Amino acid sequence: MKKILVTGGCGYIGSHTIVDLIQNGFDVISADNNSRSHAGIMTGVELITGKKIKNYAVDLCIFDDTCAIFQENPDIEGIIHFAAYKSVGESVDHPLRYYENNIGSLVNILRCAAEFKVPHFVFSSSCTVYGNPESTPVTEETPFQPAQSPYGSTKQMGEEIVQQTMNSLSGQQAILLRYFNPVGAHPSGNIGEIPLGKPANLIPAITQTAIGKLPQMQVFGTDYPTKDGSCVRDYIHVSDIAHAHTLALNYLIEQKNTGNCDIFNLGTGNGYTVLEVIETFEKVSGQKLNYALAPRRPGDVIAIYANNDKARNSLGWQPAYNLDDMMETAWNWELKLKKDEKIFKSSQSELN
Repeated sequence: MKKILVTGGCGYIGSHTIVDLIQNGFDVISADNNSRSHAGIMTGVELITGKKIKNYAVDLCIFDDTCAIFQENPDIEGIIHFAAYKSVGESVDHPLRYYENNIGSLVNILRCAAEFKVPHFVFSSSCTVYGNPESTPVTEETPFQPAQSPYGSTKQMGEEIVQQTMNSLSGQQAILLRYFNPVGAHPSGNIGEIPLGKPANLIPAITQTAIGKLPQMQVFGTDYPTKDGSCVRDYIHVSDIAHAHTLALNYLIEQKNTGNCDIFNLGTGNGYTVLEVIETFEKVSGQKLNYALAPRRPGDVIAIYANNDKARNSLGWQPAYNLDDMMETAWNWELKLKKDEKIFKSSQSELN
């Protein structure tokens, strides 16, 4: 089995990707210092896969500690790099924190990939690289507009760093996966998203309000040029996102890449407003949501959704979950969290 290092493996997308990789025959190790994740999520991964996952609780911004992972595992054949801070709002308030962490950790991982000649690298990018696009849906060739947040800037910079690094190396290739809005939870109910502090993303805000963790949620922006005035996003189930990473690795392993660094959008191709998502959740869960309309939030783009033809045609990727499925699995996960008092309490901890 080929050994794959997943950075941020205890995180939301990372944990789901570890499950998908193992179910498709890969040997997986993780690197996650749990500064923005929960070590306990690996218990859920093990329940699903029947495998014990080795996690290195390493700060990837410290090069020597990062390098030690590779020294202990010289047989790593691929890296999937998720580890990054990801809150748009927090990045607006603390830009230097985001530049230091997201860029510093990426540089260290790439230095190790070069030194240890790891042939395959997959970078977790984001639709935030497009900024406020001039038209939708966006393709991989859509020109970047100015990033709307420091988080978006780190993804734009990260892509450029990966591309330039791959151009300087021999026998090593990368894929940049620009995904849109990952939501939902594993159908087993054993893993899902556990926000630290008050959730910054829409779906955890919805489910936490519905279950009573939050008294009320806010819909930021009612005057955008959209069908109902709220933002439009392309929501994609986290398990669909996870499987795309497995397909991307196989694409590199089978030498199907067209250059040193290929790029793929990962979205359903459907744009939904915030209010449409709330309506879908209420229908699926049977819960009436307590929400208030609020002013626009700094860093938010107006509307963005994907053209995913390239991922479908080249990777053979087919999203399997619709919006109803996304809401149902997210709600089932929230119900499970309520039953698990230990996770429930830790999910309320505040960011430092």
